[in-house]
Amino acid sequence: MRVCLFTEPHRGATYDDQLRLARLAEDAGFEGYLRADHYQSMGADPGLPGPTDAWITLAGLARETSRIRLGTLVNSATFRLPGPLAIMVAQVDAMSGGRIELGMGAGWLEREHTSYGIPFPPLGERFDRMTEQLAIITGLWATPDGERFSYDGKHYQLLDAPALPKPVQRPGPPIIVGGRGPKRTPEIAARFADEFNMPFKTVAETAQAFGRVTEAAQRYDRSLRLSAGIVVALGRTDEEAQRRAAPLHVPSALPPEDPVVGSPDLLVQRIGEFAAIGATRVHLRVIDMSDLDHVELIASRVLPQVGEL
Repeated sequence: MRVCLFTEPHRGATYDDQLRLARLAEDAGFEGYLRADHYQSMGADPGLPGPTDAWITLAGLARETSRIRLGTLVNSATFRLPGPLAIMVAQVDAMSGGRIELGMGAGWLEREHTSYGIPFPPLGERFDRMTEQLAIITGLWATPDGERFSYDGKHYQLLDAPALPKPVQRPGPPIIVGGRGPKRTPEIAARFADEFNMPFKTVAETAQAFGRVTEAAQRYDRSLRLSAGIVVALGRTDEEAQRRAAPLHVPSALPPEDPVVGSPDLLVQRIGEFAAIGATRVHLRVIDMSDLDHVELIASRVLPQVGEL
């Protein structure tokens, strides 16, 4: 089982906070450090000092780490135009020496859009735009050197794009499509993704999502890596675990989740359950990014037990 650390800096984290955690994750043996792409906190807490941009942050981390994989889980398709996004990701991939992964989602939190003047179209259009963005990004990256790329879609049109720069990873960085949607999400993942991620739900719900994606991928004669997101609040004692879980009880805009609250062995058991339904990678979401002891506990008590799953 491959284990990544996942963070939500919009809850309140500076670049230095993220660098400290990414370096710890790298030294501790995590495969990847991925972050959310949000411009506002989900609850009443403003998340001081305020949001950080995902790709500016990842560019910095790319130069200040050496082994760990880096990426978004997931980009909001509403935040960036596909052509410039393809350039950004390719550049950061080069800055990292080929360690970048691009997670893509349709976008869902309306108030962060209205707060910052970002258009927020209806759900169906957001999925349509995400589909076109993935077609454009993968098309630009796959265009042979010296050739040009054009695209004539409903929402985006490109004419004779030079399709540069090229990412280090060819034909491009791995693409993750994540989400709980039962219809459009599996289809988009089957067409474009290298990995499908089901975020923070029960094993049973995740198994159903994996089945939908696998069935869709078969229609395109493709196979995808399957991964699960897990919210974690672990402790050496129950009191310590409950303290770490306290923020989960604060009302927010997030949909219901299925966290692991308790001992490291409880997380090992959950990871094993996900492995049994086909997951080969998990993304562990820690709540407090300043709680480095929590990450060290996971590294020392969980990683050694799940490597062979």
